[in-house]
Amino acid sequence: MPKITLEVSEELSQQLAQLGHRLPELLALSLQQPAVPAQVYRYILDFLASNPTPEQIADFKPTPEMQARLRTLLARSKAGELAPSELKELDEYERIEHLMVMIKAGNLVAVEA
Repeated sequence: MPKITLEVSEELSQQLAQLGHRLPELLALSLQQPAVPAQVYRYILDFLASNPTPEQIADFKPTPEMQARLRTLLARSKAGELAPSELKELDEYERIEHLMVMIKAGNLVAVEA
């Protein structure tokens, strides 16, 4: 297994020493990029945190940029041209869509009342 040597501050060295055997795992995790850009999650969380009305929940849609990215991913998927990272991204968008469908479905009772 290769060894890596780097210089760090004394404070960071003490923190790293406490991690012990978990350091390789944590370094690997820190190198992983999120499946979708952080602003996608921020957009959804900001919307939900705004305490939207039932009508606003029913009308919630992805931004035009998100919609364009989804169209691109779906076209590349249909053509069999998705890279592994794009497949992860598309899968995450599908999970987000499922979550929003569930939120909207739970919201239907409030809208109909």
